[in-house]
Amino acid sequence: MAKRSLSALNSDALRGKRVLVRVDFNVPLNDAGAITDDTRIRAALPTIKDLTGKGAKVILSAHFGRPKGQVNEDMRLTPVAARLSELLGAPVAKTDSCIGSDAEAKVAAMADGDVVLLENVRFFAEEEKNESGFAEKLAALAEVYVNDAFGAAHRAHASTEGVTKYLSPSVAGYLMEKELQYLQGAVDDPKRPLAAIVGGSKVSSKIGVLEALIDKCDKVLIGGGMIFTFYKARGLSVGKSLVEEDKLELAKELEAKAKAKGVQLLLPTDVVLADNFAPDANSQVASIDAIPEGWMGLDIGPDSIKVFQDALGDCKTVIWNGPMGVFEFDKFAAGTNAIATTLAELSAKGCCTIIGGGDSVAAVEKAGLAAQMSHISTGGGASLELLEGKVLPGVAALDEAA
Repeated sequence: MAKRSLSALNSDALRGKRVLVRVDFNVPLNDAGAITDDTRIRAALPTIKDLTGKGAKVILSAHFGRPKGQVNEDMRLTPVAARLSELLGAPVAKTDSCIGSDAEAKVAAMADGDVVLLENVRFFAEEEKNESGFAEKLAALAEVYVNDAFGAAHRAHASTEGVTKYLSPSVAGYLMEKELQYLQGAVDDPKRPLAAIVGGSKVSSKIGVLEALIDKCDKVLIGGGMIFTFYKARGLSVGKSLVEEDKLELAKELEAKAKAKGVQLLLPTDVVLADNFAPDANSQVASIDAIPEGWMGLDIGPDSIKVFQDALGDCKTVIWNGPMGVFEFDKFAAGTNAIATTLAELSAKGCCTIIGGGDSVAAVEKAGLAAQMSHISTGGGASLELLEGKVLPGVAALDEAA
């Protein structure tokens, strides 16, 4: 899916042009309305600065939260505009609405190199319905379209897909380009051995990605709560651990598929157990065939960590999606932290390490190791769908590379 990129547009093509840039500014706020993590805003800076440097008029479009097509005062992008102004060292005007007279007036008043942030595009129900009339109004503010919101690229919404019907060229921003390069490259043309580490609590949320990765990887390592569905499918007792009873046959099929394809599928050999789901729960380590009644597994054990580290040792590409345990509780974070440390060490040796969105990103950031990974994906659902081999509507709608 080779797409035309912003890098293909020079100053002559952009100077004085109104450029609509879809960004992912869905950042976390605290109760006081202050941004607690500005990673997504900073991730868009290379695209914004390139455009302003080329003399474009940059019109940013973003969503925030789930306002369900209604104006929600708590979901306005005001704090984002303030933070972006600080990061750019220049004022960023914000509109009262993403379409209509205020947006039109503020865009009309722009000088070359100015930046305007449109209000939350999801205040209109037409955005998520990808309604053509709404997409046309949004597109009418601009002449060129750049999609840099990888985290929303798996949605066919008006601001990610609909506007491309009215704006040309429509190209990928630098963040989008990097996401596609790493994630698609990892599954389409990886340096081998290629390993995937898949964690999280439920098999059901990772079925598609597990099936796809078994097709493409040399090794698949499984951690998190989903391991207990695999153990129960093998006939083992799992105590009070989380099990998806309706996925037992699927677990058997996935193990059989890996075996038939010669893929090394590794499950933990031991687990850290708790007597209840709490940060201060009593804990013990047990082999997977000796889990006592009344106890639940909340992390992979020390032997499992060593087995996983040994398996990853010769890998040239590693994709990680999903924690090994309940890493939010320090007592049950050892497995997740060990994987993060191992991947940082592998990165230093030239291995391509890709953290595929969601909780894995939070885990490597909590461990202070994010900067040492080859690529940290900004998209949760989008990362998973791309790894599954699905077509992302927000990517498919962009111009093909020449």
